[in-house]
Amino acid sequence: MAQVCTRNLSAWSKCAQRWGTARLASEMILLVAGVSGSGKTTVGALLAERLNWRFADGDTFHSAANIAKMHAGIPLTDEDRQPWLLVITSWLDERIAAGESAVVTCSALKRDYRAELLDGRPGARMIFLSVDPAEADRRMTARAGHFFPERLLSSQFDALEPPQPGEPGVTVVTSGEESPADTVTAIIAILWPGESERPGGVRPGEGACQGQSHEADA
Repeated sequence: MAQVCTRNLSAWSKCAQRWGTARLASEMILLVAGVSGSGKTTVGALLAERLNWRFADGDTFHSAANIAKMHAGIPLTDEDRQPWLLVITSWLDERIAAGESAVVTCSALKRDYRAELLDGRPGARMIFLSVDPAEADRRMTARAGHFFPERLLSSQFDALEPPQPGEPGVTVVTSGEESPADTVTAIIAILWPGESERPGGVRPGEGACQGQSHEADA
């Protein structure tokens, strides 16, 4: 069932950064999804770094034809995205077969796309970053050098089918004013309740922060 989290965990984020990176679980694939401007690449890369897992940016799996089309301001169709999704699922299956944990980003705008990525892969989970259109536009305006132009952002929101209750393996996390580091800590807290207090199984007295609350802010 899709879950929604809007918690602010900035205190945990500061504490976790002092602990350093750690592997909290094994043989898990995390897909960080959302529209352009949701922060999925930044959050995904930070999450992989925090967990010491392999990271892949889903944009790098696009064909040259898809990149050229988007660069020209032409939205991708379902037919354009299908080969791209197949490449990503092949990459996922390679990691699973090798027993590797990894983080990969993908827009996964539609429910069918999300099902294709998750079905038959019980070790895969998706974090869908929900962002306000105005905030996504602000981030896109500040971004330079990417092949996806700001003028295509509205087409992503037009195509978007937000995750609904009943979608297995999908958790919705709000991407707003929180820093990417805080969002990463929120994701860790959701996926590994209790373990986010002790990355890598750190026991009290072995580097854990003392005197800080580990309760999520309402």
